Amino acid sequence: QVQLVESGGGLVQAGGSLRLSCAASGGTFSRYSMAWFRQAPGKEREFLAAISWVGGSTRSQDSVKGRFTIFRDNAKNTVYLQMNSLKPEDTAVYYCAGTPYGNIWSFPDGVNYWGKGTLVTVSS
Repeated sequence: QVQLVESGGGLVQAGGSLRLSCAASGGTFSRYSMAWFRQAPGKEREFLAAISWVGGSTRSQDSVKGRFTIFRDNAKNTVYLQMNSLKPEDTAVYYCAGTPYGNIWSFPDGVNYWGKGTLVTVSS
């Protein structure tokens, strides 16, 4: 059973940066395509970015393109979300997700595993 554990959330001022981490265990991480989602209070969960298991292809939603970057380190079984130029509307619980093999278009529907989330709060 694959387990995903997010970390790196916290309180940051608008314009600041955070790097979220998602550590995977219980599976062969290098064979998983991974993604980040978020859910703001009172809103539905929103897909943000994905990275494929092979080739390193990525894609991001327009709402975060140019500000958020997804990348992975297979040696550390970890996927990251670098968030820059944060805005108060980025306040949400951030979740990582994974699916075996797949590709960047496997998300948002093809999630097999979810983390429990990490809270990001951006103050104005």
